[in-house]
Amino acid sequence: METAMANKLKPGDHLPDITVPQIGGGELRLGIPVDDHDWQMVVIYRGKHCPICKAYLTELERTLPDFAAAGVDVIAVSGDPEDRARSFAEEIGVTFPVGHGLTVDQMKALGLYVSEPRSEQETDRPFPEPGVFVINADGLIQVVDISNAPFARPDLASLAKGLKFIRDNNYPIRGRLAA
Repeated sequence: METAMANKLKPGDHLPDITVPQIGGGELRLGIPVDDHDWQMVVIYRGKHCPICKAYLTELERTLPDFAAAGVDVIAVSGDPEDRARSFAEEIGVTFPVGHGLTVDQMKALGLYVSEPRSEQETDRPFPEPGVFVINADGLIQVVDISNAPFARPDLASLAKGLKFIRDNNYPIRGRLAA
């Protein structure tokens, strides 16, 4: 019997090489920071249909300066098509890059839980459950948080403080022994 955790990414792993389209044009390569940042946080959200995602990305926008102060680039990605991702990002007013079109195979490569929609009113395709990956300057997963439910996600203000502590104190990647 195959265990559910067999394909989960572990702390210290490299993120799979995944590129998705970015709303507004261009592409986002997951785990590759841009601008003057040398770390990147990839936030996977369920999609426009999720009211908890709306609150979470709104909070992410509010805490964006804290992540920037810690030298961490932030992107968000979903499996939504471009029109849904764009209208969702515009509704929230996010300023960080948002990717769309994450495929089920890409979701699986990231070790995410994937759900079927409950109805066509929710969405018309399988979607990822939440995930947060923080990639350090060496290209390794420093922090990973994967959930199978929309209401189990890391607190963003605490995460930003924790990443600043990690960076300021050269704190090692944790959780590698039992992974």
